[in-house]
Amino acid sequence: MALIAHNDLPSYARLAAEGQVLISRERARRQDIRELHIGLLNMMPDAALEATERQFLRLVGASNRIVQFQVHLFSVEGLERGAAARAHIRRFYESFDSIAEAGLDALVITGANITGADLTREAFYQPMTRVTDWARDNVSSVLCSCLASHAVWRHYYGIERRPLAGKLWGVFEHRTLAREHPIVNGVNTRFDAPHSRHNDVSREQIEAAGMSVLTESADAGVLLAASSDGLRFIFLQGHPEYDTNSLAKEYKREVKRFVNGERDDYPPFPQRYFDAEARELLTGHRERVQAGDVAAEFPEALLASQLDNTWIDTGKAIFNNWLGLVYLASANDRHPPLRDGINTSNPCGPADNKSLEFNPTTTECT
Repeated sequence: MALIAHNDLPSYARLAAEGQVLISRERARRQDIRELHIGLLNMMPDAALEATERQFLRLVGASNRIVQFQVHLFSVEGLERGAAARAHIRRFYESFDSIAEAGLDALVITGANITGADLTREAFYQPMTRVTDWARDNVSSVLCSCLASHAVWRHYYGIERRPLAGKLWGVFEHRTLAREHPIVNGVNTRFDAPHSRHNDVSREQIEAAGMSVLTESADAGVLLAASSDGLRFIFLQGHPEYDTNSLAKEYKREVKRFVNGERDDYPPFPQRYFDAEARELLTGHRERVQAGDVAAEFPEALLASQLDNTWIDTGKAIFNNWLGLVYLASANDRHPPLRDGINTSNPCGPADNKSLEFNPTTTECT
């Protein structure tokens, strides 16, 4: 939860400028510990549907232990589904209309598989943007993951993503650029995070549209960005929610595509992910497959002990910060997007303590 600035100690103002979330004594007295209602729009394909649920549920569940979180799962039309996934969604997911009627405090939107280069022609694009249009007017903050970020950037800013020469996938080193922003408070100045995509939106495109880039990789580009107000839309272009073995499973699927003749080249290793022992193990499997042993068993069980997770703390910190800010900015009854008196141009700052209000444009206390 937030730190209470109960007097005029200069260090409080200094901490606020660094991105620490502070509230006044008056605000603390009025606070009620309440549950937060988080929507999860899951657009991932069937094979990753339940794994994606678990990944985001873990990050939400690992956030502040005082607040209670209720996650409302739903999906949209226009996504190709098999019988098992449709049954799962019918049993465990809610309808968007019922969620919209009850209201949400925050919303997470996952990525999705696409069929062509033009996002606007995807069957799920219009149903998804219907959700974001509603959320923009009714939800405190929307966190977009990977392709969802590309779709929202296209929908609201007209930004066209650019195809990469080859698939960008692996674990990449990043730097925190906007160290004073409360979303990255406590995040290491240098950290790892996974990426897995064929397209990119650059820092220059994002900043030209008036948004803030918070973290970036020299090799993988932007990971984390925010709308101009600092909170209403948070964008991830990578995957800090990934499990330790997520990239290994993607690699396995690409190997299977090669075996089935769906791709001509044997897939390269994800960058900075497999250690020397894992690469040796997988090289042996590749040699057997390329020698004609298409039934060679992928060494998934042996591989598991060779995988490291160097990004989970970053994912937890980002989600903890994000949901903490949502808690402070959201209204008690879930219907107004922001509580009464909030500074809508800067909802990250407490409205009842202007001297400690975070200003994302000047990084000073105003």
